[in-house]
Amino acid sequence: MRRAVIAFTAFMGGLILVFLVGASTAWAEGEEVRGTLRLQGQPVQGVKITVTSDADAPVGDATTGADGTWSVPIEKSGSYKVTLDQATLPAGKALRDPNRGTLTVQVFEGNARNVLFGLVDANAPPAGQGDDGGGSSYWTRVAQLVFEGLNLGLIIALGAVGLSLIFGTTGLTNFAHGELLTIGAFLAFFFNTVLGLHLLIAAPIALVIAAAFGWGQDRFFWGQLRRRKTGLISMMIISIGLALFLRALLLFLFGGGGESYDQYVAQAGIQIGPISATPKSLVAMGIEIVVLIAVGLALTYTRLGKATRAVADNPALASSSGINVDRVIRIVWAAGTCIAALAGILLGTTQNLNFQMGQQVLLLMFAGVTLGGLGTAYGALVGSLVVGMFVQVSTLWIPPEMKTIGALVVLIIVLMVRPQGILGRRERIG
Repeated sequence: MRRAVIAFTAFMGGLILVFLVGASTAWAEGEEVRGTLRLQGQPVQGVKITVTSDADAPVGDATTGADGTWSVPIEKSGSYKVTLDQATLPAGKALRDPNRGTLTVQVFEGNARNVLFGLVDANAPPAGQGDDGGGSSYWTRVAQLVFEGLNLGLIIALGAVGLSLIFGTTGLTNFAHGELLTIGAFLAFFFNTVLGLHLLIAAPIALVIAAAFGWGQDRFFWGQLRRRKTGLISMMIISIGLALFLRALLLFLFGGGGESYDQYVAQAGIQIGPISATPKSLVAMGIEIVVLIAVGLALTYTRLGKATRAVADNPALASSSGINVDRVIRIVWAAGTCIAALAGILLGTTQNLNFQMGQQVLLLMFAGVTLGGLGTAYGALVGSLVVGMFVQVSTLWIPPEMKTIGALVVLIIVLMVRPQGILGRRERIG
């Protein structure tokens, strides 16, 4: 008991130290207002943003870059007005609400404030004017959102498959799984931007290191907790602490600002029927589909896949049948971490990298896993696609800033009708 208390105290002390050091690094950078302009997932370049004080004194201005990002440093905390120059918007793009071209924000000491401006296709008729929901422009927008939902759903599925397999084989609800996406993205960023390797070379190296990290996690951490008969509730709480630690570590190492890869930041869209897509998004979707099919085939037809399913069904029976349960679980951890890292890298090609990017999609991964059926890889895939589709298509009726709420609504409704999820199995209790 005494050793456990000392170890826990040392862990929490290290966590607080890393957090404070990381926070002090962020504070040293000073306050700023920043943001990213995107329309239908694509960055909007060349738009002027002006920042003034609450008394209309000029503070600074910026122009969105190739990745749609902008930032304006400020000298002290306070209230500021952020104005988007609508005259600089590219042709075919406009503010969703032209009267909200100026936003008033509060910036606190040592913090950066994100400012969001909602953009729409200026060529599309406003809701209720010239289009009653049956016009061609309406269905064009629906097709575009379905495509974007499929893209998002596939990324969520990559992360959710590993999360589901780990839960199925160990019973652990891992709240640190989102950070595995972030680690993969930043490993690729390190080799790509810092060491100068092309992303096509940096990404495979990052995946190998991520797989080794996943194997090491179970070998030296989670496996030790299982041997000590640590309860699943305790392990879940530990995973929350691990998530905070990894997030603070990433903040310390890479800072709190947005980063991007050296390649594939901005690409011209290509028109495929009613859908506009970039080459990188099509390639990413192809990679995601191939990987998910490969995982499904491996689970179904390979010896390791059958052993994994046996461990998920009944670890004690699998062990008595000659299966090395610990070895299977470590391979699942390595594969799940590698797949999650791949999801983080692909996500990093569509948005800026930041230390919270994994946390931001963790809720969607949990929704996909729970919706599809806990512990089933196929359920995680189906649930994630449903969540991704609904999240994007729901922006037809609700503001994009609130689209994540749609995933929770779908989750609640489905679980009220089918508690075990779409592909989950009923379990007898008692």
